[in-house]
Amino acid sequence: MARQEQMRDQNLAVALRSIVEAVAPLSRAQVAAQTGLARATVTGLVDQLVDAGLVRELEPTQTQRAGRPAVPLVAQPGTVAGIGMEVNVDYLGVLVLDLSGQVLAEHVEFDDLRDSDPATVLGRLAQIADDAVAALDRVTVAGSVLALPGLVDRVTGPLRFAPRLGWRDVDVLAMLERPGLRLANEANLAARAEAHERRGGSFVYVSGEVGIGGAIVLDGELFRGRRGWSGEIGHIQVDGVPLEEQAGQDAMLRNAGIAPTGRLEVLLGALESRDPDAERAVAQAGRALGTALGAAVNVVDVDEVVLGGTFGRLYDHVRGPVQEQLDASVIFAPWAPLTVSRARAGAHPAMKGAALAVLSGVLADPGQWLRDSRP
Repeated sequence: MARQEQMRDQNLAVALRSIVEAVAPLSRAQVAAQTGLARATVTGLVDQLVDAGLVRELEPTQTQRAGRPAVPLVAQPGTVAGIGMEVNVDYLGVLVLDLSGQVLAEHVEFDDLRDSDPATVLGRLAQIADDAVAALDRVTVAGSVLALPGLVDRVTGPLRFAPRLGWRDVDVLAMLERPGLRLANEANLAARAEAHERRGGSFVYVSGEVGIGGAIVLDGELFRGRRGWSGEIGHIQVDGVPLEEQAGQDAMLRNAGIAPTGRLEVLLGALESRDPDAERAVAQAGRALGTALGAAVNVVDVDEVVLGGTFGRLYDHVRGPVQEQLDASVIFAPWAPLTVSRARAGAHPAMKGAALAVLSGVLADPGQWLRDSRP
């Protein structure tokens, strides 16, 4: 009996994932063809998912073949959601995402959080999250994930070190006291959102904010490393100086003659005005970034680099210097040219990736989730 239940749970997960991740709505027959499951089995699975409020049926559409019209299937919006939270150096926020990909709530507060008190910041974040949940109407929250800009131990959970925040060995889980909360590095979660948007692929992702984070995605899957500490590209030394100190947002503002506490919009305005100091500062940062990325690409062997965060907003100005350094330093570039592209996952990808990480648990085992969520 246990084996049969396990098989049903596996089939339920396969059916749900195929529906949720489809580019266009699938019918029951298409789900069967795509998954290899028997049509009768798929019919039963889909009926169960519809009854549970995870999937809904659209209006039937006539196919070219004779027979009954096909009924397209999509994720049911507004029923199950994941909460993505983030603390970064210059903002904190919360995003609520449902299984259909619809953003149900989003709130971001900008602030300078350098050398901040963890308890105070996390208390503010908890209030934002509580307010977001209170505003939801008949939505079941599947869990929450918090993105943090530093080393998060994926085994034991504490935030080990977030140098730009000035936090070290902070027991975030104990401070927040939210059941089921998980922690992860913000760049890893942003890369998860990017992989979701691109529907797979292999690339090195770089997340530029005040600090610089990175992540490696191989065939659509995030490579975390043993402890979840992979991708710390900001600490790669370029000419004996950490990349963050040459290409981080503070460094670019300072080198452009702008106060480091200023917002990126000031630098963007200076670039739009063709200010030579701003152009020089950003080009210099792009060259340092390209050098560090070249080292990473030589190790992991991917053919694409994705620029997110600050670098995504500065893409038109940094792409050229980054590409030049990659072409010059990556050993296989003459035979497999590298692509530099702009991130597609939106303004706050780490929060989106955090919410997606929650929902991935529902997709991986909807049967168990349904049993756990019943009153």
